[in-house]
Amino acid sequence: MKPTLKTLLAAAAGAAFLTAGMAQANERLLIGSTSSSSSHYGYFVAVNQIINSQVEGVSASVAETGATVDNLRRLGRNQIDMGLVTTNTGYHAYAGQEDFDGRPVDSRLLWVYTVAPQNVVMRQDAGVSTLEDLEGVRFNPGITGSATEKTTEAVMRTLGISPDYVRGSTTDIVDAMKDGRVMGSAKSGVGNRLDGSSMDIATFTPISVISLTDEQADTLREEMPDIAIVDVPEGAGEGIAAYTTWAFGVAVHAHPDLDEETAYRIVKAVMENPEPQANAFSAVRDADLAQMTLEVGTVPLHAGAARYFEEQGLEIPDSLRPVE
Repeated sequence: MKPTLKTLLAAAAGAAFLTAGMAQANERLLIGSTSSSSSHYGYFVAVNQIINSQVEGVSASVAETGATVDNLRRLGRNQIDMGLVTTNTGYHAYAGQEDFDGRPVDSRLLWVYTVAPQNVVMRQDAGVSTLEDLEGVRFNPGITGSATEKTTEAVMRTLGISPDYVRGSTTDIVDAMKDGRVMGSAKSGVGNRLDGSSMDIATFTPISVISLTDEQADTLREEMPDIAIVDVPEGAGEGIAAYTTWAFGVAVHAHPDLDEETAYRIVKAVMENPEPQANAFSAVRDADLAQMTLEVGTVPLHAGAARYFEEQGLEIPDSLRPVE
């Protein structure tokens, strides 16, 4: 049967409609996250929903990955467009250090969504009131194989302090601190609060958190640009005074080829829609993500992210200014 003019026009209109729809969602992005069992995975699901509902012309999806190192390698191979990256390892990849020695990965910072202060938690009866007092003391630098362990050892080397390191899992170290076989441990905080295992220890024996001195903080700022120095206010735990310690953030990095306008609109949408993120990952509730990014970030911002922060009147540190 020969098509009529009416059917030809209808077909043309339908094709035009489909073409327009494709034009409105013509950029597809893949976001690398972490294990689906992690609370951080839920955060990235929330970010994905924000992008798909708020950023016109972009369709995003989340991939379960092996987290930071895996995401950086995928970024380097152009297999993902954005991904979860801890700020310390992100710096190592950018600078071609540590696990990325001789094989740098060029990624760009979009934003930091949480900060993990590294708390030196001690039994009060250990007689340790300064980091120097840790010399020769039985001390756990962090759970075996963790970023905390690796970073703590680097900090102690930089400051010239040699504790008697004791290795083990969270359960091992909590039990050992409770009965006095280990006198202290480095543990990641949850925002400005001590983690659950530290609070558990505190129910058995009084604890304290050791602070960096001003001189130590300055030394780490100068010699370890992969970490941040943060001030934790009083109240991280019952009876815990304010202290200064090192930290790393958990961030979202992007491939440097991500379109500037797209990056700008994604960062704008995330910064201006905090509630879905807080519902998925409580640590971000009431957090100032923009300020956190500028304080804790370790690699240059994506030009689109920098544009958004500058529009908000924020001053971008020289170390985070976009590069070609």
